[in-house]
Amino acid sequence: MEQVTISQFLLRRLKEAGCNDIFGVPGDFVLGFFNQILKSDVNYVGTCNELNAAYAADAYARLNGIGCVSTTYAVGELSGINGVAGSFAESVPVVKITGTPATKFYRDRPLLHHTIGDYDSPLKMYSHVTVAQTMLNNPETAVSEIDRVLTACLKRKAPVYIGLPSDMVLRMIDAPIAPFVHPQESKSDPGALDEAVLETLRLLHQCRRPIFIPGIEISRRRLQADFEKLLNASGIPFTTMMLAKSIFNEDHKQFIGLYCGDRSRPYVQQRVEGADCVVIFGERLTDFNTGGFSANMDRRSTIEVTYDCVRIMFHAYNNVYIHDFVRELAARISFRVPKNLDMKPAIEGCVHRRTVDFKADNEKNLTMARFFDRMSHFLQSGSVVIAETGASLFSAAEVLMPKGTTFIGQTFYGSIGYTVGATLGACIAAPHRPVYLFIGDGSFQVTCQDLSTMIRYGCKPTVFLVNNDGYTIERVIVDRKYNDIQPWKYHKLCDVFGGGKSYDVHNEGQLEEALKETCQNNQMLNFIEIHLDRWDCNDALRRAGHAMAVNNRLLDEDELKNSTGSCFAVNEENDLKRCADVVPHYSE
Repeated sequence: MEQVTISQFLLRRLKEAGCNDIFGVPGDFVLGFFNQILKSDVNYVGTCNELNAAYAADAYARLNGIGCVSTTYAVGELSGINGVAGSFAESVPVVKITGTPATKFYRDRPLLHHTIGDYDSPLKMYSHVTVAQTMLNNPETAVSEIDRVLTACLKRKAPVYIGLPSDMVLRMIDAPIAPFVHPQESKSDPGALDEAVLETLRLLHQCRRPIFIPGIEISRRRLQADFEKLLNASGIPFTTMMLAKSIFNEDHKQFIGLYCGDRSRPYVQQRVEGADCVVIFGERLTDFNTGGFSANMDRRSTIEVTYDCVRIMFHAYNNVYIHDFVRELAARISFRVPKNLDMKPAIEGCVHRRTVDFKADNEKNLTMARFFDRMSHFLQSGSVVIAETGASLFSAAEVLMPKGTTFIGQTFYGSIGYTVGATLGACIAAPHRPVYLFIGDGSFQVTCQDLSTMIRYGCKPTVFLVNNDGYTIERVIVDRKYNDIQPWKYHKLCDVFGGGKSYDVHNEGQLEEALKETCQNNQMLNFIEIHLDRWDCNDALRRAGHAMAVNNRLLDEDELKNSTGSCFAVNEENDLKRCADVVPHYSE
C-alpha cells in the first residue's frame, strides 16, 4: 500500500486501464481534478463544449478500447449526456468523470449555483445511460469503487459514471501499489457450449448456402482475429451490416458486401435471404442495419450469437459466451470449397470500388455518386473513415474500404453532429493514421467549433464538408422549410479558426486539384468544401426517408398514395432530376 490522493489513484487507474487522454471542458467544481491531470502523465484535451468532448471520448474509445470525458457538475455533465447516451446505445466503453460540489453541500443542500434543487438529479439521469456509477465521497471505499466501476466499463463495453466531490480531490488514501487487473473473459458453461457448437456444426454441414454475419460485438470485444480464423477454416462467405462496416478487410475473398435488407445490392440481398443457414455473430437488428426492418431471414434457419447466449431457431443455450463459441467453432468446423457456395466477392460488385477505373471530367459539376467513386480510389490503407449520419453515411457505406480501415459512424444512435467530436477523438487516439471525415453542412453547423480544437492540438484530418444546402436526410423524409439552414462559406473557417488549408470545390477538376494538394500538405488539417445539389443522395437514403415518413405518419392520404419512395429519376448521363410523383416539395 501507499499514500496517494484520490485523484492520483483515479488517474493512475485510468492509465492502467488503457486511457491516456481525457477530453473535457473546465468548470469550477472540476478545476481541482483538472489541476491534478496537468501534473500527471494523462493528457488533458480541452474542447469547445461538453457534447463534443463526449463525442471525442466515444471515438477515442472505439479505437483505443476505453475513453474518458470529464466536466463540471450539472450544467457541464448534462451538456455532455447526449454523447454518453450514444456510447451506451452502441456499446462503447467511456468513463464519465464529473467534478461535483463538496460533500458539505450535499449534506446541507443550499441553493448553490449549477444545482437544480435535487443534488442527486444528474447522477439519477446518468444512471439510465451508464452500467455502473459511484460517488467518491467516502475515502474508505474510494479504491474499491474506482476499481469496480472501471472493471464494469471494460467488461460490459459500456459507459460508467464517477462523481468526484471537490473536497475529495486531494484527500489522502491508502492505495494498492499493484496495477489494475483487467477483467477476464467470462467462462461458458462447458456442456451448453459443446451442445451449441455441435448443433451449429450439424446445421452447417447439412446446408448448401450458409452465410455468416459478424456484428459489432466482434469489434467491441476485439475478436476479429478469432473470427478470421473461423472464416479461413470454414470457407463460408460473410456480409456485414452498417453498424459493423469494415470490421474485417472488405477486399477479403469471402466478403460479399453490405447487407441492409431490401436496401442492399440485389445479389447481396438474394444471397443472404436465400441462405439455408444464417449465423449472426453479435449484431443488432436495428432499423438502419436491416433496411427499415425489411431484412427477411427465416428464423427456422437462423443462428443468433449474442454476448452470452446462442439462439438456434426457437431454442437457446444460455451462458455460452461469444468468444468461446467463435473459437470452438473455428477449431471444429470443416472447410467448404468456396466455388460451391455462390460467392461473389464485394471487390467485384460493390457500388464504389477501386477496381473500376475513374477518370475526372474537369468541367463537370460534382454529384454524390461521382464523388464517392473518386473516394474509393483516394482513401488510403490503414485509414480511419468517419461518416456523419445522413447522405454522407449512406454513401460512404457503399464504398469498398481499403485494407486496414476502421469505419466509424453512429449508425444506431445517429446523433446529429457526432462526427466532428469523433474526428477529434480519432486523431488523438490514432495520431499516425490518416483520418477522413465526411459530414453534411447541416450536421456540421451543430458542432463545428471543435474544428478549432483539431487545429489547436495539431490534428491532421482531411474533412470533406458535403454542402448540399440543408438537411437532406430530413428532406427525403418530408420536405418543409425547417430543413433549410443559413448558408455559410465553410471553406473560410480555417482562416477563422487559425490553421489548416481549405478548398472550395464545385466540379471534378477542382476536386482533383484539391486532392493533389492535400497529399502534399498532409501534415496539417485539410478542409474541402464540396458543393452538391440539395437533392443529391443515393437510393438507400431515399428509401430510408420514405420508410421513416410512412412510419412516423408524416404523409397525408394523397401524399402517401402518390409517393413512390424515390425522389429522383436517373437519366443516361447519371444526372439527378426530381420526379413529379414524390413527396411534395413544400418549400418551393
